[in-house]
Amino acid sequence: MSIRQERVASLFQREVAGILSSEFSDQLHPMVTVTGVRVTADLSIAYVYVSVMGDSESQKNGLLVKLKDLNPRIRKSLGRALRHQVKSIPELRFFLDRTLEEAHHMDKLFGQIREERDIRINGSEDENEGDRAP
Repeated sequence: MSIRQERVASLFQREVAGILSSEFSDQLHPMVTVTGVRVTADLSIAYVYVSVMGDSESQKNGLLVKLKDLNPRIRKSLGRALRHQVKSIPELRFFLDRTLEEAHHMDKLFGQIREERDIRINGSEDENEGDRAP
């Protein structure tokens, strides 16, 4: 991403997060977090990644549908907030950010690997001690 894209993405992330928390908090889950925004090279599309804490998969997908329904209103609010900073407001596309879930899954896998390694190391030490008996 170019420096301009990164700046615009950061600006959109801050503004969309603020809009969701202030103007649409009554219509959305209270634990919605905008975790990142990516914009295309021509700044016509913004991919907005959101995270929802502690809900089932169906509730997360329901939230995503709700965000897509609110998309025109969110975009209009974004336009009011940024009218002097960008020429045009991009199309917003919302996606669930699964980074935390994937990181938790990886931690569990690493924990299992550590446990298996410890069992192997301790198991081989026990066998070696049995061989040394007088």
